Amino acid sequence: MTIRSSKKTTETRLVSPDTRDEDREENTNILRPKRLDEYVGQSHLRQYLGVTIESARIRSAPIEHVLLYGPPGLGKTTLAHIIAREMDAHLRQTSGPALEKPADLVSVLTSLQTGDVLFIDEMHRLKPHLEEILYSAMEDRCIDIMIGSGAGATSIRMDLSPFTLVGATTKLSRLSNPLRDRFGHILKLDLYETKDLERIVERTFRLLGCDGVGADIHQLVASRSRGTPRITNRYAKILRDYATVGSDIRDARVVSDIFEKIGIDERGLDVLDRKFLAALSRHFGGRAVGLSTLAAHTGEEEWTLEDVVEPYLLKLALIERTPRGRRITHAWEQVVREYSE
Repeated sequence: MTIRSSKKTTETRLVSPDTRDEDREENTNILRPKRLDEYVGQSHLRQYLGVTIESARIRSAPIEHVLLYGPPGLGKTTLAHIIAREMDAHLRQTSGPALEKPADLVSVLTSLQTGDVLFIDEMHRLKPHLEEILYSAMEDRCIDIMIGSGAGATSIRMDLSPFTLVGATTKLSRLSNPLRDRFGHILKLDLYETKDLERIVERTFRLLGCDGVGADIHQLVASRSRGTPRITNRYAKILRDYATVGSDIRDARVVSDIFEKIGIDERGLDVLDRKFLAALSRHFGGRAVGLSTLAAHTGEEEWTLEDVVEPYLLKLALIERTPRGRRITHAWEQVVREYSE
């Protein structure tokens, strides 16, 4: 019997960049960088923000509104916390799904003090009528509040304290043009280079108390992390647990065996990735295949394949998207040969 997947699929994958329950406490309290000079990777973005923040400090003014976009797990929330800390400002955090009614958003906006940073995660899930409230709040620092109802209703304009809105989204195209245009800074976060992930692994092991782990282990973990710091930290904590019960994670052979046990290969591919690639190469003979056909064949949801599986396979050039569907590339032939050896 074929079991259809749901959001549970992404939550149970070790390679999923989405936040899992075990990611929250330690990432927030221990592993998250506190200052911009502690933040690893995204060098151009980091330098740009450094100039912007320093300029705002000199002018004694809040920085312009910032929109951060890119795949999950790359540090958008961390950057929001850093911006607030660098500006010596209070951070108020919420998310698009948490704001259901106009009163929810109005309550948040009217509670802000001068210089506060409001962080809204998953902005692409903000309801359209709430976006309209943000237009005047971001541009004119005021909101219109309706008093009463029916023919006797009146509109009162309420001024807001100067604040900075930091928005984060994984789907920039789902934000309306008027909302995007009101951000002074629109910054993209890209998947990390392996050398930057190695630095993150080294820092994470140090903060977790795993001494004596060498550069070869840092590289081994980083190369399997799919360009995503959240996954890097997750692997480091798994290895920390193995070390706690007696495994020698200073030995590269031991660490490789651990990754084999949890189903992660040298490229960071897991069972679902390999099932997707096998469907394209073995069952469809390398032909271009539509997403709906692949979903039916693998027993996964279309959105799971498109949003969770394909981005990393495209980055590795193992697949390509064509007008006729998804197709395996020549790079996959080398992977097949390695698996068969």
